[in-house]
Amino acid sequence: MPKTDTPQPDFPLLDLAAFAAADASGKAKIAAEVDRICIETGFLAITGHGVPQPVIDAIWAKARGFFDLAPEVKHRVGPVPGAPYGYLGPGTEALAKSRGEDTPPDLKESFNGGPLSIPPGETDPDALAFCYAPTPWPDMLDFRAAWCAYYTEMEALAVRIMEVFAVALNLPQDHFTPFIDTPISALRALNYPAQDSAPKENQLRAGAHTDYGSLTILLPEPGSRGLEILTPEGDWRGVPPIDGAFVINIGDLMTLWTAGRWTSTLHRVVTPPDWATKRRMSLAFFHQPNWHAKITPLSGAATKPVTSGPYLMSKFAAANG
Repeated sequence: MPKTDTPQPDFPLLDLAAFAAADASGKAKIAAEVDRICIETGFLAITGHGVPQPVIDAIWAKARGFFDLAPEVKHRVGPVPGAPYGYLGPGTEALAKSRGEDTPPDLKESFNGGPLSIPPGETDPDALAFCYAPTPWPDMLDFRAAWCAYYTEMEALAVRIMEVFAVALNLPQDHFTPFIDTPISALRALNYPAQDSAPKENQLRAGAHTDYGSLTILLPEPGSRGLEILTPEGDWRGVPPIDGAFVINIGDLMTLWTAGRWTSTLHRVVTPPDWATKRRMSLAFFHQPNWHAKITPLSGAATKPVTSGPYLMSKFAAANG
């Protein structure tokens, strides 16, 4: 079994502002380091991101207020069967099952929302029923406004990160633009309640899993701990809290897109002993290319291309079937 290490202070950082200000050679140097990190673990922290602090403060306040509501109120915005958006209560999801591992349900609850608009002319029935399904908004003052403002900032941030990724892969900086101009991304607010009893065997706050899409932008609650990644050496390594930074990681689709060059790393959320009596919250933005985007391995490998939307839908069905 992999052992658990303590958080490391040297977690890799990407300063987006420095990348934007650099000349071509400076960009290439920064991007080369990103490439190395994505080959090894695919996890790094983002500073210089430009997301306004009031937008972050507002979504934290509204998410915390929502999770503090009575269970019967939260369940009023639960998803209809087969739909991806709305409130999922404790005991409804076990992420490790997406890898075929039978574990007790994860110790968490979540609220999930999808794209803020439907592209003009979109007629695919699966797209309209799945990724573009309506988000069931809770009846809370300014919740929707705070959510949409944060979602919009994440869409813009994802574009900037994908530009760095393009340079890291020796591609034009705007290479990914046509694939992500109408992305089918999703935002998830997560609450890991304080635990008043011992968990069941193999029960975690979030079981070990990889993400499905191209890129995840995670904002852990300031100072919180528990997120761990599986290193190439087979050890579980804690991701330390970094003030003012987002944690990003690539998903399975980006591994496919890079023909296996970049790693979609297993990660999980455990409960450190000093956090068992504390709630933990995080915000996860799952960036996914346009529904109709054809994803072909960049190396020209003979791997069959996939279409972004149906690929995501099949992953969701496998984990929730």
